[in-house]
Amino acid sequence: MTDAADVDVDPDADATATRVAFVCVQNAGRSQIATAFARRERDERGVGDRIEVVTGGTDPADHVHDEVVAVMGEEGFALADETPRAIDQDEIMGVDIVVTMGCSAEGICPMTWRGDARDWDLDDPDGQDLDAVRAIRDDIEGRVSALFDELVGDD
Repeated sequence: MTDAADVDVDPDADATATRVAFVCVQNAGRSQIATAFARRERDERGVGDRIEVVTGGTDPADHVHDEVVAVMGEEGFALADETPRAIDQDEIMGVDIVVTMGCSAEGICPMTWRGDARDWDLDDPDGQDLDAVRAIRDDIEGRVSALFDELVGDD
């Protein structure tokens, strides 16, 4: 079940907007980083009417990892108050692109789903030192930017 507060839908988005879901197991690290950068990209590019961002985990944690909160704070993101949430196959059915963070889309995407599944195969930042988490963060930032280049170009 999806709580409206958990899905970042721009009020200007129309029915043809591309829905992108960033998914990892706990929704407490990589997918939170990707979601923060995706929201920023969407807003900076002014494509809120064309891109919707969704995030979730298959077995959500109770809070975003401390090291993720710290390194994202360095970039101006406040993730301490974000709450990891579950994402299920019913919600995935309404998504166009599912990006997993190293846990593969197998078992996440329903057999009847015909969207685009991608696995970025990233290290889990949980318990890693801040330099390692910064490297993961920077990798994700570049991948999110490239995804937006692919989806909307320089609009």
